[in-house]
Amino acid sequence: MNLPEPFLKRMKQTLGEDFDAFLKSYEEGRYQGLRVNELKISRDDFLKLSGFSLEQVPWCGNGFYYKEEERPGRHVWHEAGMYYIQEPSAMSAAELLQAKPGERVLDLCAAPGGKSSQLASAMKGEGLLVVNEIHPARAKILSQNMERMGVRNVLVCSETPARLADRFEGFFDRILCDAPCSGEGMFRKDENAVAEWSTEHVKMCADRQFSILLEAQRMLKPGGRLVYSTCTFAEEENEGVIARFLEACPEMEADLSADCPYFTPGKLPGTWRLWPHRLHGEGHGVAVLKKAGERMDSRDDRMIQEKTISWDDRKQLKEFHAWEAETLAEPLRGQYLFFGNQLYRVPEFCPPLKGLKVLRPGLQMGEIKGKLFKPAHALAMALHPEEVRRTVCADRGDIYRYLHGETLECGQEKGWVLVCVDGVSAGWGKASGQTVKNHYPKGLRISW
Repeated sequence: MNLPEPFLKRMKQTLGEDFDAFLKSYEEGRYQGLRVNELKISRDDFLKLSGFSLEQVPWCGNGFYYKEEERPGRHVWHEAGMYYIQEPSAMSAAELLQAKPGERVLDLCAAPGGKSSQLASAMKGEGLLVVNEIHPARAKILSQNMERMGVRNVLVCSETPARLADRFEGFFDRILCDAPCSGEGMFRKDENAVAEWSTEHVKMCADRQFSILLEAQRMLKPGGRLVYSTCTFAEEENEGVIARFLEACPEMEADLSADCPYFTPGKLPGTWRLWPHRLHGEGHGVAVLKKAGERMDSRDDRMIQEKTISWDDRKQLKEFHAWEAETLAEPLRGQYLFFGNQLYRVPEFCPPLKGLKVLRPGLQMGEIKGKLFKPAHALAMALHPEEVRRTVCADRGDIYRYLHGETLECGQEKGWVLVCVDGVSAGWGKASGQTVKNHYPKGLRISW
């Protein structure tokens, strides 16, 4: 690999005796990783089920290395959201944020959604997860991944950090800021990152990262945690940005409670480096910060509660409730919102949405068509088999046919059925006689 000379010169100055080992890492194969999605299946149950050759990622309890030839991305379990294909070092930032059920959490620069789904898994469907991506096309991919992973409590936005900060000032318990960067840590993985690199690009990224962090801290509650991460080696984009940020925001400080035994300490307290010659993963930088003050529990925060949205039950819900009584084992509690004829179940603590660019205001339940309710694929992906009255447990052959869009055979009574594979939901079907009509979305159907 032909690496830029200014980059090599700087890395030699940075690493000293470690430079040769660092350079040699580019001759080695990169490490492949997947992370089990505990919204759909427990880690232990997946390990009992899996036939993959897996090795634990030390810094992520649900993360595993796999062999490239096994190709888990072309498996029905991937389509069912059992796991997310994720570079092992990229699992570090969400782990360090330590999101908890019932909190309000923001992933500010979230596409394509690996870290967002990791946060969602930690939150167990409780509280509010806001995920944001400023670029519309990437925001759409982010929204699709939240659907595949079965996330119930997510608000997907496509906004600038400044507009979000105006709406969410002092709102979040935890914020992840995986800022756009020069991508030096991805050189081994992505040759385009090498072609796009320049010293001018590094400086531009550092200035942009600093401005994003200024908006991020506005949204953090007193006592809240902020994790900043990059996939670059440049000190200008890591410790340099953090030093500028801490000087500009004296209420922010390093969170020294963070435990990072697998990483190399950076040049500032609360910062760490993930070097590819010292661990099995690509290059990353991470900083763990906190805002001064005592953090109030989200459910006791009356000021914030007054800002959250509420809706009255609407007459249109009668079609949904009729479907719910026929199809689900128990009613799904919560507040509901109509976007046109689309019905969504809104997460706890959801703020007023007017004026925000929102792609997904919660769990998409389905649409009202005339006097009938048609359930959404997102609802199927979020449900567990025990939550519905009728399921079709497809074997591996049947599930491949289902994902191709074919009709299934089954002896279920008429009505909507949840099609499952190995105990995990994959989509909807509609039983009639001895067959199940396929309702797997055409845009998602596999070709392999």
